[in-house]
Amino acid sequence: MDDASGAATGLRACAVGRLDADTPLPVVVTPTERLPLAGYQDDIDRVIGAHLSTVGGILFRGFPVDSAADFEAMVKRISPDLASYEFGSTPRSQVHNQIYTSTEYPPHQHIPLHNEQAYTTEWPMKIWFYCAQASPEGGYTPIADSREMYRHIPARIRDRFVEKGVMYVRNYGNGLDVPWTKVFNTMDRGVVERFCRAAEIAYEWKPDGELRTRQVCQAVAVHPRTGETVWFNQAHLFHVSNLESAVREALLSVVSEADLPRQACYGDGTPIDTAVLDEIRDVYRCHAVQFPWQRGDVLMLDNMLAAHGRTPFKGPRKILVAMAESSKH
Repeated sequence: MDDASGAATGLRACAVGRLDADTPLPVVVTPTERLPLAGYQDDIDRVIGAHLSTVGGILFRGFPVDSAADFEAMVKRISPDLASYEFGSTPRSQVHNQIYTSTEYPPHQHIPLHNEQAYTTEWPMKIWFYCAQASPEGGYTPIADSREMYRHIPARIRDRFVEKGVMYVRNYGNGLDVPWTKVFNTMDRGVVERFCRAAEIAYEWKPDGELRTRQVCQAVAVHPRTGETVWFNQAHLFHVSNLESAVREALLSVVSEADLPRQACYGDGTPIDTAVLDEIRDVYRCHAVQFPWQRGDVLMLDNMLAAHGRTPFKGPRKILVAMAESSKH
């Protein structure tokens, strides 16, 4: 592990470094003394203050975080009010209070890099990942700097997205995606309708009783504390081209394009060319940083400054997630 430049000063029981000298993301913090978890709090606060808004991500490695309860205690000392997973787009399970499993997609599937809930107009500012069990093969959580994404996406693509925004179309349930009752945490249609109206989400109940929503959201965003512009949407993830070709063909053989579980287009409803999204995916690939998890690792990200994903894996794997600090106050 390489020393990080500009390390936080005044640390008593921790050292700050990097996984790689050429890669500032993430900063890596390790204990230099054996203490109870609470004993590192002052050092942790200093490191976060010195590095999170600059680098975007911090990996805490070697700390005594041995359970979901330990993980919760650690993150609640930083952000006391953890967020619930509401208006989610992927299956998760609640493990312990507001601690959740990471996205429960099959192990062979790749989850593209993305910022959490960038498909909405309200998102968590901080997100943490905890490695309760590292996969013996694969299962990395790659991360990438969203500022670099904004800078490196070709201007002709970026400018069009900025001008038009992104429309996300979702069709819930039908055995193809998360049911609306789980996404909105209710069985009451009235609760869903009130949520949608408040969030400026267009909704319709289809003849089969299922729900379709449309929402136009940002393509880029400005970080409220650093003032930096970041690439901040999930068009490449929601678009049907994200699916493996065999899955995509099978899906389109049983549902119309309008009834796809999820789809993304420009904010004015015009389609996004797959080639454009492939260029965006290439930029993510070029800027992705990944590392093998170690049991007990805690990765903290500023959700606007750093995107995250998941690589395929084999064998058992358990990564837990916590979120905090709504972008709207």
